[in-house]
Amino acid sequence: MIIAFFGHSDFLGNDEYEHKILAFLERTAADSPTDIYFGEYGRFDSFAYECCKKYKTSHPNVSLILITPYITLDYQEKQLKHLRCKYDDIIYPDIESKPLRFAISYRNKWMVEKADHIIFAVRRTFGGAYKAYCYAQKKKKPITNIIGSSI
Repeated sequence: MIIAFFGHSDFLGNDEYEHKILAFLERTAADSPTDIYFGEYGRFDSFAYECCKKYKTSHPNVSLILITPYITLDYQEKQLKHLRCKYDDIIYPDIESKPLRFAISYRNKWMVEKADHIIFAVRRTFGGAYKAYCYAQKKKKPITNIIGSSI
């Protein structure tokens, strides 16, 4: 099973959101082998990672995986080097033929397509997380928006 996370970069986490994420993981993943995909940009990605890291302590079949939009040597040396010890794996999707300035958008689409379930923290109708939300709806993916408001 694959679970992906998307949310606004200015997200502010709290105990309620943490409880929602952990409850979702317990209900959905339980003890099944599960890959959890993250993007590593902004506050929601950091918050989701910390929640999932906590979940992983009692669920060893979980893998925390960074999906990176860039593969350049410079990016690998400056960014990925320190992230290798944080994640169980780092995956670069097959998007190298896409324009570099759209790498995050193509990476997000790739994550949506691979995911079995997607957790969002989306409250407004613009930005990359919202575009991923719309794409997930179009692909009829199971979606949970932890913010709970209609967008």
